[in-house]
Amino acid sequence: MPLLRAMEAGAKMSFAPLPKGTAVAQIVLGRKTFRDKVFACWLGKNIGGTLGAPHEGKRFALALDFYDPLPTKAAANDDLDLQLVWLKLLEDEGTDPPLARLAEYWSRYAASYPWNEYGFFLRNYTRGLRPPVAGCFENYFVDEMGSPIRSEIWACLHAGDPQAASRMAWKDSALDHAGGEGMWGEMFWAAVEAAAFVESDPRVLIAIGLAMIPLASHVARSIREAVWCRENHLPLGDARERIAGRFGHLQPCNAVPNHGFTILGWLYGKDFGDRLCKAVNCGYDTDCTGATLGSLLGILGGSAGIPATWREPIGTEIVLHQFTRGFKPPATIEELSERTVALSENAAAAKEDIAFGAKTRLPEDLLTRLFRNDLAVQARAQDIHMGVEVCGSREVALHYGGEPVLRPGIGRTISVTVGGREEHVELAVPAGWTAERLGPARFRLSSAGPVADRNQVTVTVAGGAAVPFTVLGPGEAKGFPAGDNVAKCPKCHARVEACICGK
Repeated sequence: MPLLRAMEAGAKMSFAPLPKGTAVAQIVLGRKTFRDKVFACWLGKNIGGTLGAPHEGKRFALALDFYDPLPTKAAANDDLDLQLVWLKLLEDEGTDPPLARLAEYWSRYAASYPWNEYGFFLRNYTRGLRPPVAGCFENYFVDEMGSPIRSEIWACLHAGDPQAASRMAWKDSALDHAGGEGMWGEMFWAAVEAAAFVESDPRVLIAIGLAMIPLASHVARSIREAVWCRENHLPLGDARERIAGRFGHLQPCNAVPNHGFTILGWLYGKDFGDRLCKAVNCGYDTDCTGATLGSLLGILGGSAGIPATWREPIGTEIVLHQFTRGFKPPATIEELSERTVALSENAAAAKEDIAFGAKTRLPEDLLTRLFRNDLAVQARAQDIHMGVEVCGSREVALHYGGEPVLRPGIGRTISVTVGGREEHVELAVPAGWTAERLGPARFRLSSAGPVADRNQVTVTVAGGAAVPFTVLGPGEAKGFPAGDNVAKCPKCHARVEACICGK
């Protein structure tokens, strides 16, 4: 069904909000089917990642029709590993952890990753900054694929609830892609995959994902271009060249072309293996495009949709990257699936409109529900130029109003919110600084200088709790060469501050 007709069909089902007082029928997820789809999601992730891993970074078309080389087990892949960290977080902290906890868990269990956006988030975090500003300050790589590849955990957690999955994807991507195309990519895929548990039409699913992200984002435009190519019957080779020519990038892990390539594989392919190969054959970030599409196809088709020829070479063992450390992860896809399902049921228990039962049952206004995006829009509206810490049960945010830097002789206005609102706070600043109060939670900082490289300001909230935040000086804000990575250990290749040599 072409996208336009699919949307028209959806319109007949009513996209208006339900009237007040209307009885709300639940989306009921059949437990057996759901477990199978979750298992196939993670299995498809491993298959697609293993197919694409040997070819990552090749910015030209390939001609694969199967694994090459043939593996004997799954490839270690950060696409999956980082979601195992989130699995532990959700089990430890509950199904809606604050942003600061995500950052804390990453710094505990994935601190050694040096690559691109990972390295720059950790560089900022160890300097004292907190996300989301830690995810964008001096980070050239905010437009890359490191967060879109982490969407499945949120989709499974909020199956049938795309906007809730997209909201969690915002939190995740705020760590290392704040405000960049990678953020929109993760929000898109989390929504698509969450909806795929109860909807199967590719064009409808794509439209649901696009409803969660900015219209003018480059990721959205690349996705729409891929859909346009398919609906206008361009040969796949021409479509691939169109995406590469209009959205290509010197960085093969840039999210924009890779999203178009993933969509091309999905829409042009005939079956599970053919779709994966068509996506991977577009080149660029091949392990990520393969892994993401493999997950989605697993959700859509369940384990019956994944041929044994693709499953047998890799099995179901989970193979960790050496940079994922310090906790006991699931040993197999089966274990990962069972633990994921348990979390999903916990999340659903807190909702009125999602439930688990013996069989899947869907309400008449299903599309209306799937297209709701209030939570995604609210997430997108958050300030990325803030640092967030947890204080008791509330989040305290310091809004820098731009870069987290104070320069000598230049006053700047900052503000504080507690639980998302302004309330009266006190602010303590280093010796030699002034903090002129402009309102209950607004201050103008200034210093005649010099300003130290790293400085601490302390927010005291009602009740007396003190929350520290970092403000950098010009010595810590000299910039970083675009496209370069943080320093790595020459032996283990981990981020130099988190070397694993001898561990």
